[in-house]
Amino acid sequence: MASFITSAAPEAGRIIHSDACVTEGAAWLADHDPRFAEALTQCGPLPLRRRPDGFGQLLSAIVSQQVSVASAKAIWQRLLDAQLTTREEVVSASEDDLRAAGLSRQKIRYSIALAEEAIDFEALRDMPTEAVIKVLTKVTGVGIWTAEIYAMFSLGRADVFAPGDLALQEAAKDLFDLPARPSERELRKLAEAWSPWRSVAARILWAYYHVAKDREGIR
Repeated sequence: MASFITSAAPEAGRIIHSDACVTEGAAWLADHDPRFAEALTQCGPLPLRRRPDGFGQLLSAIVSQQVSVASAKAIWQRLLDAQLTTREEVVSASEDDLRAAGLSRQKIRYSIALAEEAIDFEALRDMPTEAVIKVLTKVTGVGIWTAEIYAMFSLGRADVFAPGDLALQEAAKDLFDLPARPSERELRKLAEAWSPWRSVAARILWAYYHVAKDREGIR
């Protein structure tokens, strides 16, 4: 099993660091809402989805913005092959280098902005989630969705959600039999009932989306 940095600071809240944490959260959600229990019978064991933290993971999240999972994977592989996934590599690269690796003009601008920001990624590990999101969203191109995904997967925060995610919205609509796909604001409100395991609720909804739509909802 991969080893991940975890925070000892109480401000960071509960950290998901193993499959056992995901199982605990899924059991809690199933006890609190039978629709999650039903979803779990269809989805099977949930993936851990923990990732390392740092510049590369945030850059990967930027690459994943507003493109399909397959496209994001392909572009990220091209960046890896071109050795353009560290802050130092992006700072040293030309726009032509980044364009040749598959980045759009907009994402070239975002990637350079991220590299120039020089975020203290180690300091983020001990910050409250709200503070993490505030720091990250100061960077051009890093919106709330990107910051929430980073907090969820790279920092392992157990109680963060990403209601702006279209796959989560679609899955919630189907699972909870809603009349229409919920807006980001509506889904954020709905997800309050899933605290303190909102990131596990997201994992369930992504897994349910995959089963219901036969598509990956998150890379």
